[in-house]
Amino acid sequence: MKCYKLKEITGSETLKKRAELEIDTILSDVRVIIQAVKEKGDDAVLDYTNRFDSDVITKDELRVTSSEIAEAKGMLDTAVFHALEHAAANIRKFHEAQVPKRIWFTEIDDGILAGEKITPINDVGLYVPGGKGLFPSVMLMLGIPASVAGVREIIVCTPPKADGTIDPALLAAADICGIRDIFKVGGAQAIAAMAYGTRTIPKVSKIVGPGSGYIAAAKRVLYGVVDVGLPAGPSEAIILADESAEPAIAASDLLIEAEHGPDSAALLVTNSERLASAVQERIPAILEKIPEWRRRNCETVLSKFGGIIVAESIEESIDFINDYAPEHLEILVRDPFAVLQKINNAGEILVGRYTPISAGNYAIGHNAILPTGGFAKTYSSVSVFDFLKRSAIGYVTADGFTKLANTVETLAEYEQFYTHAYAIKQRRKERSDG
Repeated sequence: MKCYKLKEITGSETLKKRAELEIDTILSDVRVIIQAVKEKGDDAVLDYTNRFDSDVITKDELRVTSSEIAEAKGMLDTAVFHALEHAAANIRKFHEAQVPKRIWFTEIDDGILAGEKITPINDVGLYVPGGKGLFPSVMLMLGIPASVAGVREIIVCTPPKADGTIDPALLAAADICGIRDIFKVGGAQAIAAMAYGTRTIPKVSKIVGPGSGYIAAAKRVLYGVVDVGLPAGPSEAIILADESAEPAIAASDLLIEAEHGPDSAALLVTNSERLASAVQERIPAILEKIPEWRRRNCETVLSKFGGIIVAESIEESIDFINDYAPEHLEILVRDPFAVLQKINNAGEILVGRYTPISAGNYAIGHNAILPTGGFAKTYSSVSVFDFLKRSAIGYVTADGFTKLANTVETLAEYEQFYTHAYAIKQRRKERSDG
């Protein structure tokens, strides 16, 4: 695992670039997949599904059946099902609290009202990663806010396992969300299918969900064809710690997002060289306790897109974090709420030793689908607002019109929009004639 001095890091360092920012190398391959799906529909979807995920699925088996959902619920371990229900309840409670007034007005002046009407998006597609991993928690994080927002048509695309099945916990989670339209399709072909529509997979107005670099690349290519939602690519996390942090806690938490995959990013940022050394010493022992395939992920991440950064002060650490804008930020310092006030750019901020990233990923209640690749500077976590849209409303009475008319007419004529001004003149004339 690499250890850096913050003052020696340059803008070209790999750890600042992150995997998602290198997706240019796969854009050409993704464009080929997207064009094939656009032109050939289900045939292309099935071809790529058989090639990349499962070679036993037929075209008629792309859609998950109701009997498959029922069977999945029946075979799921009771403890897992209860854990899904508990997490779902917390997630639902949080997102129900986000729901805004569906219609509101404010009085701008006597006789002048302005407001908004909030309505759900009619149809959305949710992308849930799978195939090589199990992500029923992502299903809950996407499906619940969409449902709470009132989206009428919700579909899900998720890659099948090699035997052509979907993780039973994922199907149970979808059922908890009230979602039945699920398709065994992953990768760029799934994003293209939802963007253009095929005979089997409906076209949607918006696609929301995280994924690999291929998913991020597909969204970039399809921007403008469909609303691709927030940029949510390979996982990334920063653990901010000072000398008060327990090395064992900091070491274990550093590996949480690193085990997702070799393209993840995981950093410990600290002003304590003693803590940095203690964490380095503990990492190998933790890695020995996890399965070999997860261990490989962690080792790759810590040598490429991760490691430890030693800053000269907490303030310098905070500046680095706000520039990096991580997906997940965990604060392990003596006064975490004081530091919290200074963090401006992070997808989520987890405060204190009893709030590890894993708690946020599953069951605190706030959403764990977060912007990556530095986009936390401008994007927020998935919420009910991702599934809602706002229509501005204006209402002006006759007396209110009198107050606005001169201003509107003057500005319209200055900008040389003659019919804009004429519409005002006509109403003025009607009022004077009346």
